[in-house]
Amino acid sequence: MPRAAIQQAALNAHFMKADPILYEVVQQVGPFRVNLERNRFRMLVSSIISQQLSTAAAKTIRMRLEAKIGPDLVTAESLSRLPKDDLRSAGLSNQKAGFISDLAAKVLDGTIKLSTIARKSDEAVIDELTKVRGIGKWTAQMFLMFSLGRLDVFPHDDLGVRTAIRNLYQLPELPDKSSSLKIADKWKPYATIGSWYCWRSLDLAKELKRKTAELPSQALNDNLPLPIRYSRESPFLKSQKG
Repeated sequence: MPRAAIQQAALNAHFMKADPILYEVVQQVGPFRVNLERNRFRMLVSSIISQQLSTAAAKTIRMRLEAKIGPDLVTAESLSRLPKDDLRSAGLSNQKAGFISDLAAKVLDGTIKLSTIARKSDEAVIDELTKVRGIGKWTAQMFLMFSLGRLDVFPHDDLGVRTAIRNLYQLPELPDKSSSLKIADKWKPYATIGSWYCWRSLDLAKELKRKTAELPSQALNDNLPLPIRYSRESPFLKSQKG
């Protein structure tokens, strides 16, 4: 992450003390790793595409769009020149095509200044980005986390994070904002990293389910450790809001 080199040993010590439940996930997953998207405009386009879609479906649309203009040329200028029919043929809905066009227009007219946005606070970044149609708080938070590399962002509106919290802390239902913030407050100043481990916990649950299905029942009883209980499998990194 850009603000400082985060040593995994320091993260381990932090979560071991602050949240032993999440620390079990940290131990199983291993080091925190994120490759930041340095092309800020492309990151926002990708986030808009990903809204309320599975990871696989969003990836397919991104690949189709990049095939039309080239992955290194996903800029406000190139997208503003692309006919709306080309956006639609890549798999975008009319609504999302409009959102992306509005983003390109606002970058070109200076409403959104991506070249200097990293100088702003988290809240100021959210305020600026949500001027674009189709960019809500969740999308702006994904930008903070995975483009600007901000370390202390907690995306409560992310369904994957809420599902992971429910499973890990054995809650009867998806947590409301007050409940999830109470848990995430323990992760500060690394709420981004805590959220990342929440997403990874869903991957662990999915892998555990796959292994369980493959093993004979006796082998499962004798050999398969179950250090964390997950109530049920849940979708990964889907948003309920923009």
